[in-house]
Amino acid sequence: MAEPAKKNATYADLEAVPPHLVAEIIDGELVTHPRPSPRHAAATNSLADELTGPFQKRRGGPGGWVFFDEPELHLGPEIVVPDLAAWRRERLTAYPDSSYFELAPDWICEVLSASTERRDRGNKRRIYAEAGVGHLWLLDPRFQLLEAFTLTNGHWLLVGTWSSDDVVSASPFEAISISLADLWPLDRPLGFGEDPQPLFSGDR
Repeated sequence: MAEPAKKNATYADLEAVPPHLVAEIIDGELVTHPRPSPRHAAATNSLADELTGPFQKRRGGPGGWVFFDEPELHLGPEIVVPDLAAWRRERLTAYPDSSYFELAPDWICEVLSASTERRDRGNKRRIYAEAGVGHLWLLDPRFQLLEAFTLTNGHWLLVGTWSSDDVVSASPFEAISISLADLWPLDRPLGFGEDPQPLFSGDR
């Protein structure tokens, strides 16, 4: 006997998830993961601080962008929650009437952790490409690495990988330079060939 067709998760299923979890609907499946660890949250906050000053508030930069922390995105049938997202102001001129966005961002950053890395690099990266997100950054506070991608002909092109030794100028925010070591405020930068395993403590 054939198995019954799997029922896709609904928004009501997502709303029923306890608030201590982040919930998404990816390829019809409800998926959850814990709230970010302290190291993850610190890296996210530090990167947002570096970017919002020059690109949202025009402090030492060109402005023209608006940033959101963990926005809920409805991209076709997919419901995803990136760590950071930004829109060019000419595309996002007002807050949505709902508690979520249906307009795809121009830039997304996912901060990788044990419970999210496979999904961030796999299904979600595909979803962002299909939605036409122009730029994707993957930030890993455990390895102290940043990978930046641009969407080219519907596919992600890796434009650079940086470590804590580097000062980064990466598209679409190449108008400024960021010292990557500043994104891990309580960790010293990893040395060449140094074991990153201690920086996995508390990761989830």
